[in-house]
Amino acid sequence: PSALDNTFCNAIDRDSLTMVPLYFESATSLALKIRRGEITSEELTLLFIQRIEQFDASINAVVVRCFEEAIMRAKELDGVFAKDGSTIGPLHGVPITVKENNDVKGLATMVGDPTKKDAPVAYSNSPLVQRLLDAGAVILGKTNLPIGCNDVQTYNTVYGTTSNPYDLSRTPGGSSGGFAAALYAGLTALKLGG
Repeated sequence: PSALDNTFCNAIDRDSLTMVPLYFESATSLALKIRRGEITSEELTLLFIQRIEQFDASINAVVVRCFEEAIMRAKELDGVFAKDGSTIGPLHGVPITVKENNDVKGLATMVGDPTKKDAPVAYSNSPLVQRLLDAGAVILGKTNLPIGCNDVQTYNTVYGTTSNPYDLSRTPGGSSGGFAAALYAGLTALKLGG
């Protein structure tokens, strides 16, 4: 069985005149829509949050969520754009996820390892996460991975199993199965592995 359907916000691809769901458009396309004023970062962020809340219970891809922070960041970036049309980078306002092994300030990084269940939250962002934030990205959360990022499937005892969104009885692979499933299911516009 599939976890997905086509019930969300469709956008018209004017070049081919075909319907492309907004949540399956590229990060580049979404950033352009924000710069053109066709959609706000907050609207996009809420769309992806809605999709995660609707579909991820059966997929289990986005296992650490920071939705409140994402909405605040999106509003902040919309405010920057509203002042004078400026953006802070090429990903200005685009909602993304990062693999759980990447440090995000304020979130714990356990790498799927149950011995790290009491890991302290990160006091700073990893360099790659910081570069994405500096480029204007909005982080929705962190995606699942096998313990220690060291397997061809995506299972660990901390977060459980991630399923392929188009056939829940199958794996999306590993070690980046969580972000693969999230992107494939339209739960994120872009992802950072590692």
